[in-house]
Amino acid sequence: MKIRQWALVLPLALFSLCAGASDLAKEKRWADQIVDDLIDGDALWLEARGVEFLSIYTPAQEPAKGSVILMHGVGVHPNWPQVIYPLRVQLAERGWHTLSLQMPILANEAGTEEYLPLMDEVAPRIEAGVAALKDKGLTELFLIGHSLGTGMARHYLIRSNRPEIKGLVAIGMQVNREYPDLNSLEALANISIPVLDLYGEHDLAEVLDSAADRKRAGESGNSAYSQVMVPGADHFFDGSEALLVNSVANWLSEHSR
Repeated sequence: MKIRQWALVLPLALFSLCAGASDLAKEKRWADQIVDDLIDGDALWLEARGVEFLSIYTPAQEPAKGSVILMHGVGVHPNWPQVIYPLRVQLAERGWHTLSLQMPILANEAGTEEYLPLMDEVAPRIEAGVAALKDKGLTELFLIGHSLGTGMARHYLIRSNRPEIKGLVAIGMQVNREYPDLNSLEALANISIPVLDLYGEHDLAEVLDSAADRKRAGESGNSAYSQVMVPGADHFFDGSEALLVNSVANWLSEHSR
């Protein structure tokens, strides 16, 4: 089933067609692959800064507990089989409406530093997702990001004031000290809503090496910050999907009304 919905969002700045913009051709290729074969959930087309982008809305099984917005990592899509798909579908089975967004992307070989110019495109897409959920009468939600998606979520949270957003689940969070816009330590010290810093025992070196620093930064300014290491899991939670979903679902239930 396909649903087309236009969530009109006031731009935060003039839209630019410069080299720093998301690879819209790649977004279209991903969308073409996803939509026709989509089984769980509905394709929901949103608009931000004059650009139409794909999201996937999966309604909760009743009784509903709340809603979440999912943000994937580097270069992939809102139905990615690792991390995103298990959360998108299984959280809905546990009572959470899920909205998985296509975030700005670049070519596969692009490095983290090349994503920095795309940060200005992040907030309008999240705003479009928030507006879409509000149109469905869902006014309290959580953000869930994986890998670079956690950086995008943090970038948004420290620059936005949305009372609808009740918490952040950051999966596989990296510090990126050399890039201030993605510096999780600074962001964690300035985020006051509940935060779950979730990572795997065998995660990326950048995630593991910064875990203690993230915990100190998070706890320094946020009594609702918590850090959880999932035994046996890697960065993509391959083979550990049940532990991933359980960890996230339990935390969401603890922090929802």
